[in-house]
Amino acid sequence: MADTHQPANGISPDPAERRWKRLEYPLAGIFGLLLLQALVTASDFLVPVVTALLGYFVLNRPRRWLGQIGVPPVLSAGLFTTLLTLLIVILLVQLSSPAAQFIEDLPSLMEEIKQKLTASGGALEAINEATDAAEEIISDQDADTVAVEVVSNSGFAASIFSMAPGFLSRIVFSLILLFFLVASGDMFLTKTVQSFNRFSDKRRAVEVLHAIEDRLGYYLGGISIINAGLGVAVAIAMHLWGLPNALIFGFMAFGLNFVPFLGGLMGASIAAAVAFVSLDGTWAAAGVFVTYVLLTSIEGQFITPLVISRRMKLNTTVVFLTVAFFAWIWSVMGMVVALPILIVIKIVCDETNTLPTLARFLGDQDDVGSKEDA
Repeated sequence: MADTHQPANGISPDPAERRWKRLEYPLAGIFGLLLLQALVTASDFLVPVVTALLGYFVLNRPRRWLGQIGVPPVLSAGLFTTLLTLLIVILLVQLSSPAAQFIEDLPSLMEEIKQKLTASGGALEAINEATDAAEEIISDQDADTVAVEVVSNSGFAASIFSMAPGFLSRIVFSLILLFFLVASGDMFLTKTVQSFNRFSDKRRAVEVLHAIEDRLGYYLGGISIINAGLGVAVAIAMHLWGLPNALIFGFMAFGLNFVPFLGGLMGASIAAAVAFVSLDGTWAAAGVFVTYVLLTSIEGQFITPLVISRRMKLNTTVVFLTVAFFAWIWSVMGMVVALPILIVIKIVCDETNTLPTLARFLGDQDDVGSKEDA
């Protein structure tokens, strides 16, 4: 009787190979878990490194333009980092006082919102009454229980301010690393090309790096200009509504709009909460919320597609999950760098043609994951 398990070529698989096949998926799962833990643990180091690398790809093309007129890479790097440092310092100086006051007033602001919502005639009056009734029942059953009130000596503002040194140190580290990356010129491109043996692989590596520089720089540069215009529009709109410190809402709109989907909603919610207290009216808060959402919708639906076009054909669901994932592992900065990282992955998949399935999955329904949209 013939062996039904005998391979067609008559050669039995190697026992070591069979054992490796059985261990392949468990090892991949263990590696994935260790990688995830490393990303979370090393977030303080990885976030500024990733930010500097993205800045390097964006500034590499302007550095080459300056090199064509005789400016050495070191001077270009010094110019770029000096301009970025001055911009950050100006923003910190201009916003430090109103931002500190806003953070200081935030706990009382939230308490005032709570009181207005739960007061007589408020939106949460019925829920508040039910909660009070439940607390009375529990207190009657536990009459002998001694109530202990825990008082925190460190307020909300103190905890926010305590994070400032760490945040500033990451900015400084990112700027220093960006300087060295830009000052190195095309060294990384040269080293990447030298790591391949075949000429076709060297040419493909150059094409991939140039595509990342072009498309990522085009996206980040364009979206920065658009977000700046949105910030001006939001600041003017909030000033017309009569909100205090309208300039803060403009800068907030500029920064939050780098976060897809959630940025505009968070900004609109914060502005509406401030309007609910400062303008003393539910309809005014609703008007502020609608105004903010309307401005961000005009930017997202009309201006951005018109200026940047639809070359960034990405799966909307994948974009949302990517933002949520990086927000989970890297907090706020993770949401900012999530989309640029996804763009880099999509460009590499498109240009190398080594992961066509992943390229098609990351693209939208009109994208085929090829170099046609580069």
